[in-house]
Amino acid sequence: MQIRAAVLEEFAKPLAVQDVELDGPGPGEVLVRLAACGVCHTDLYTASGADPSGYAPTVLGHEGAGVVEEVGEGVTSVAPGDHVVTLFSPQCRECIHCVSDRTNICLAIREQQNKGYLPDGTTRLHRNGDEVRHFMGTSTFAEATVMPEIALAKVNPEALLDVICTLACGATTGIGAALYIAKVEPGSTCVVFGAGLVGLGAVAGARLAGADRIVAVDLSEDRLEHARAQGATETLVGGPDVVDQILEMTDGFGADYTFEATGLVAVMRQAVESARMGWGLCTIAGVAGKGEVLEVVPRYLITGRRIAGASFGGAKGRDRVPELVDTYMSGDLDLDSLVTRRVSLDEVNDAFEAMERQEGIRTVITY
Repeated sequence: MQIRAAVLEEFAKPLAVQDVELDGPGPGEVLVRLAACGVCHTDLYTASGADPSGYAPTVLGHEGAGVVEEVGEGVTSVAPGDHVVTLFSPQCRECIHCVSDRTNICLAIREQQNKGYLPDGTTRLHRNGDEVRHFMGTSTFAEATVMPEIALAKVNPEALLDVICTLACGATTGIGAALYIAKVEPGSTCVVFGAGLVGLGAVAGARLAGADRIVAVDLSEDRLEHARAQGATETLVGGPDVVDQILEMTDGFGADYTFEATGLVAVMRQAVESARMGWGLCTIAGVAGKGEVLEVVPRYLITGRRIAGASFGGAKGRDRVPELVDTYMSGDLDLDSLVTRRVSLDEVNDAFEAMERQEGIRTVITY
């Protein structure tokens, strides 16, 4: 079938919105007619050429939601008509990582996915007889996509697809960092560095976990206002003195939990140094630039602070994303306010430019 898609032809160049051919699903695969896709910093990171594992040509996009149109042989967990959220972090439920509660990083299709192929080592995307690779196993900057069954979360069909697509990456990464990685305890003090979609998700997750104090740190007053709406009890404008401010607010000890959601190594260090002496946990969800290194004074670790990473917020997607959709539907999670702009696929490059200007929270492409 012929579809419209945004293709990364060359790094550091605008995406080319064009017609490509999409083959039908093979065994264990699903054809999804996409309804919406969030424009995430990871897409921009790859398009810029900064990602050392990037490849081209490829159809970018990974924060998608849509409706199942066709299933391949052996598919049992979804059927035509089901509403789904795409998962760049799949869940096979069988590999050594999936059966462990210590990680959400599934191993089943990781090798081929990292190369831009479906599990059988081929691609369903073509153009003029040449293959076009799948980005993060998803390629959701397109009207439709073919994905492995294990990379789709079946969700409540009443949920708005152009809102819950944020749970395909950014929102879940932040929420999960608080709920599944840090496991924030009721009554605790949390500090969140960065109030973009991931950081706002962390604020919401800390609120859902029952944190007593939630301090949001950002350079933008507009984003700090969003943080207050998500449950932040206090806000700080970021800067070189922010660690001292946090220590002063916490009787010199620091916060029980800190979260970093900017991707800036200098801010990551602030998040570590703001964590409480004795038991403070710093969870890093931001993606640093190519070749950058986080410098940590060992004394901070020796005196009890810990550092954790949060890939997709530690969420096992097929299990957790439907739960988060239900939380949204119950009114306990505000995702609607996080979608601050909706655009067409033809405006994808404009969305990238708006992201670089830090306008709004999340731009969503609707089909």
